[in-house]
Order: sequence, then structure tokens, then C-alpha cells
Amino acid sequence: MKTNFSFLFLFSFLLFYGCAQVDAPKPYGVIPSTDQVNWQQMEYYMFVHFGPNTFTNVEWGDGKEDPKVFNPTDVDCRQWAATAKAAGMKGIIITAKHHDGFCLWPSKYSTHTVRESLWKDGKGDILKELSEACREYGLKFGVYLSPWDQNHPQYGTPEYNQVFSNTLDEVLSGYGEVFEQWFDGANGEGKDGKKQVYDWDLFHNTVYRNQPHAIIFSDVGPGCRWMGNERGVAGETNWSTLNIKGFGPGHDAPPVEVLNAGVQGGEAWVPAETDVSIRPGWFYSPATDDKVKSVDKLMDIYYTSIGRNSNLLLNVPPDRRGRIHPTDSTRLMEFRKAVDESFANDLIDGANITASNIRGNSTKFSEANLLDDNYDTYWTTEDNDLTPSLEIDLKQKQNFNRLLLQEYIPLGQRVSSFEVKYWDDTKNDWADLTKATTIGYKRILRFPTISTQKLKVSFTGLACPVISKVSIYNAPEQFSGVESANTDLKFINSSKWKLISPTADLSKITDNDNTTYLEIDKNIPLVVDMGEVFKVKGFSYVPLNKVQSSNILRYNIYVSENGKDWKQVKNNAIFNNIANNPVVQDITLFADNPESVRYLKLEPIEIADSGNKYFVAGIKVF
Repeated sequence: MKTNFSFLFLFSFLLFYGCAQVDAPKPYGVIPSTDQVNWQQMEYYMFVHFGPNTFTNVEWGDGKEDPKVFNPTDVDCRQWAATAKAAGMKGIIITAKHHDGFCLWPSKYSTHTVRESLWKDGKGDILKELSEACREYGLKFGVYLSPWDQNHPQYGTPEYNQVFSNTLDEVLSGYGEVFEQWFDGANGEGKDGKKQVYDWDLFHNTVYRNQPHAIIFSDVGPGCRWMGNERGVAGETNWSTLNIKGFGPGHDAPPVEVLNAGVQGGEAWVPAETDVSIRPGWFYSPATDDKVKSVDKLMDIYYTSIGRNSNLLLNVPPDRRGRIHPTDSTRLMEFRKAVDESFANDLIDGANITASNIRGNSTKFSEANLLDDNYDTYWTTEDNDLTPSLEIDLKQKQNFNRLLLQEYIPLGQRVSSFEVKYWDDTKNDWADLTKATTIGYKRILRFPTISTQKLKVSFTGLACPVISKVSIYNAPEQFSGVESANTDLKFINSSKWKLISPTADLSKITDNDNTTYLEIDKNIPLVVDMGEVFKVKGFSYVPLNKVQSSNILRYNIYVSENGKDWKQVKNNAIFNNIANNPVVQDITLFADNPESVRYLKLEPIEIADSGNKYFVAGIKVF
């Protein structure tokens, strides 16, 4: 008996020792830093655009606005933080300085700040109030500082880069921990505007000197990247890797298609962040109070951002009081409820999962790890098994329409594609359900509701897959909360209109179908005869709703009663942010009293993609 006991003990010891020595897979390709992993696990946080534009109904101010226009009546950053927390967000990023150069703190490097405003008699500091509110509510605090500054006298000179670095230094050293520094590459003064060559190395070094753990956002990172549009849609294929050598933010960025999808085997880990606004524009405007995105639309965005290996940065702009508008906050709570309802009941709990291969037959890497809700445990296979599969037995038939998968990204992004089959009782065989390409940190697939007991997920990897989580849900398909069109504008009937210039099909811009459009030589203005004289206040330009298209960026507008005597009412005006957010542009021509107009001439000066033609999907006059 003693000998048998010793033998069993020795056998058990060797078995345990052998299992314990099974090594984890080696990382594949470039991998995220610890800070990038922590950032990706935040998933969802708030963007806040606030400043003079809040009071002027423009998206991009020109730096010439009187700072006294910034005068919110009841700023409450604690209300912002409380709303973000209740919405399930993990942080807030504030537009500390937008392109107009206005600083939301009393910067000693600018004379265009809250110090020069009427708010709190010039003694206020939005960054101080918000950073303190974020700490109180357990949220992370981030800042957006635009390097473009249309107010600062040194912009356009070599000295400005140091001015901007000093400004960064001031913000990043004065308000506690900053989890993300948000940059864009905007330098949009046009061909005749000031030229500024940004010293990105200086800017990045300034960030890291003050905030070594901060994630730096720009078109090409280095911490995270823009994913190519402002509609909330990351690529169905979305690699967290990117080639960045030779590229830069703004005009030097890779094509939007590359930003949207990333690059398989790219040289740097630069994951995607999806930025989108809950309203049509980024800053608050009373005209958009009835255009807040519906819950269904926000859920779509959830699936095309967080559900496609991207973080979601949802903009919620405070109103002119300095509070989040009730419509926006209500919609955020409805959105939170919809997300919670969709993912409340994981049907995989209690399921039997069988893997085609387990690394070293070790419990350390078994399929049981897929059920434990611990991101740092995972199922993986031998190095040479690049096409393993999982069979999931739910033990009884279940209705479901969502599948969630997560890779363990500290070992790299390894899965290049996967397909899902379900057991079809009528055929007594596996049937195709859905398939996709990348997974990354998190991938959520939607499909019509099916009823089955068993699923099979088959992977194709660049290296052996390392899967941390599989979940199955039966989510509601529709939710309450409806967005409506703006009913304040009264548009002139276009039935009597004629197109004077160019010679083209007028119906393509009057048919209320934004997928039809005219493509016009940039040297030819668009001239419309409305058939009779109307009292006109403004017009709407409908661009082609595709990022970086040949839409009009800068323009002149002329009006006439007789088609001969023209009055210029807009000179070198800009459709704000139209390259990245090509939404309908409502432009006021006569702010005080409408004027008599029969003819309208739209003359392009600059095209968003520098092309030789421009697009017009629609023109309306109100």
C-alpha cells in the first residue's frame, strides 16, 4: 500500500508539474502597452464640445469672436459628470481649446480665454471644475487641444509651436491625471491662409513628460487613431495595427479606408476610437434640440463601434446654460437601459463548450476559461493549430441573435476570420449562420433570431487564437426614443425651379434623395432660378454623405431678384468640418430680416478633397 501511495503521489506530482510548465503562446506581431489595454477596457466615454461656438451657432469659430459671447448662465460640471456616470461612461474629454483658440481655462499664453469672458466675471475655470467633478464621480479626465489657433498672433510662425507646447504644459500639469490627450490635424485656413508646420515630436514629448500614461489620439496615434468618419462606423474588418511611418495627422494621414480598417501586420499598435455626436453637429445649437439621435440609432452605433473593436467617444454638448440638455440626458439614460437589456442575460452560462484543441491539454488554457468573466484567462491551442473550433451546447433550445467574442490582446491580434454554424434539427447537420473577419478586444455580431441548442465557431488565425470570452444574447430589436426632423425651417417649394447653371438634371438636387447628386466642374457655379421672388432667410447645402468626398469646403453666395444684379452675401465662407462630417449645412444669409430673392448662386472656392469637381446632393431655400 505504501508503495502504491508513493507511486500515485509521484505520478500526480509529475502530471501537475508537466501541466504547470505549459508555456503561454508568444505574442504575435506588435502588442499594446499596458496603458493601451487599460484604455481599451474603458470602451465608452463622453466628449464635451463647449465654448464660444455654443453661443454662435457655428461648428468652427474664426477666432474673431468677442470672448464676452461666452457667458453660460448656470455651468454645472457635476451635472455633466453625474450624467456620464449614470449613462455608463468611464470618462469625459473636454474641448479645452478648439480651432478658434478660445481657452476654457485662464491661460497665460492667450488673451482669448474665459478670463476675458463675462462668465464669473472672468474668474472661472472650466477645466478645474470638470476635473474635480470627474474625480468626485470616479471618472477619468481627458482634454482636447487643437493645435490650430485662429486667434493667436504667432500662429503661422516657427515660434507658435513652442507657444502651443507651453499651452499643453499648462493644461497637462495643472488638473491632475489625464487619461487621453486628443489631437486632430486641423490646419484649415485654406490655400491663402496662414501655414503652420506642427512639431508633433515636441507636442508628444510635452504630453509624455507631464502625463506618461496618457493615450494620445490623432489620425495616426501613437496611442489610438481616428477611424475615418464621424458617423460612428468602424470597419467590419478592424485591425488595431497600423503603418505610421511617413504619415501624420490631418492632410498627412493615411486614406480614410485604411484608418477605418487598420492594417493587418501593421508596424504599430494604434487601436481605433470612434467619435460621433449625439446631435448632427459637435456644439450645442437650439436648432438641433429635436435632432438628438434615437435610441435605435445609438444602438446601431454601439454595434459598429464597441462591437467592432473600437472605443466609443460619444459627444454630448452642454447647452447655453452650461448643462447637458434634458433631451440629451434622457436619451443617454434610454440608451443605457437598452444596452443593459440587450446584454443582461448571457445564455452561455452553464453551457458545455468543447474545443477541438487545448494547448498542452492544460487546464490553464482550457475552454472553461471562456465562462469565468476574467479577461486575463483564455482558451488557446498549440502553436501550429491555426484553424481550431469551439462547439457550444446550450443543453436546450434557445432563441438568440447576438454573439460576442473577445481576444486576449496583450498577446496581439491573431484572428483573421471566423465563421459560425448552428445545429439544424430538420437537416440533422450544421447550417451556416454568419461569418466575420477580425475580433480584437471585442466583436459583437448581429443576426436574425434563431432557435437552436448548439453552435460551432471556427477560427482562422495568423497565429494560434487566444480567446478570452464567448457570450450569447437574445437582444430586443427596437427601442423607444425617436429623433425627428427640424420643423422650424419653412422650405420653399421647388416645383417651379430651373437650373440656370450648369446644364444638368435639376431633380437630382430637389428630389429629397441624398444618394442622388450632381457632379459639377469646380469653375462652374450652381445657379438656381426659383421661378418667383420669395422672402429668403437662408439655404441648405446637402453634401454627398461620404467622408473626404468632393464636397464644397469654402464658398461664396450671391443673391438676385432679376438674375442680372447680384448681391454677395457670403464671402470665402466655410462649411464647417464637412470633410469629416458631411451632414446637411443650414446657412443663415439674413440674420435679422428675410430679403427678396429669386436667384441663388453658389460659387465653390475650395473642395474638401482638392478635386476638380464638386458634389451637390441637394439645395433647399428657407
